[in-house]
Amino acid sequence: MGAFQGVTGVTRATFNDVTGGDARRWVVLVVRVPAAPSRHRVAVWRELRRIGALSLGQGTWAVPDVPAVTDGITRVIELADRGDGEVVVLAATGRGETDTTRLAAWFTAERQEEWAEFLADCGKFDAEIDKEIDKGKFTLAELEEEEQSLERLRRWHRDLKARDVFGAPAGVEADQQLKHCVERLADYTQRVFAALHQM
Repeated sequence: MGAFQGVTGVTRATFNDVTGGDARRWVVLVVRVPAAPSRHRVAVWRELRRIGALSLGQGTWAVPDVPAVTDGITRVIELADRGDGEVVVLAATGRGETDTTRLAAWFTAERQEEWAEFLADCGKFDAEIDKEIDKGKFTLAELEEEEQSLERLRRWHRDLKARDVFGAPAGVEADQQLKHCVERLADYTQRVFAALHQM
């Protein structure tokens, strides 16, 4: 088993098939945006976080060289330009397998943390449904609120899935938990329907 497979749980060939990229290739972004006004720096930072960029140090970020991040890189450059900043975009590879493995591990560790946060919110959603059932609160207003919460979880899941290019282990549990949340809302919906039609 190669070092790449051991860290990520997928082979390099599988990664390339799924993402259309090369697991050894990275894009390094060197970003400089003036401190004031801060809104430009914040906008650039938010876009870098949205595409899952890995911070390598002050103003230096890396993302796997895959098609899924291309639009995000373009957006980072546009946002930096608006703030009179600049971005240097470099194609990079590790000098050896150890470097490739280390970058993939760092990147995947960040995705794992994001999945953990997502799973915590799935737990909150589950607890909220339990609370409403325990209180017997079967109203359309509450149902709409829960539908909005589930839709937020779906969007968040979709965004995390898009940037989890190496397949963090918690992603599988997240898929299952989102399915569970969908089932919980379906059950709650039936309860609301039944309660409203008893009136």
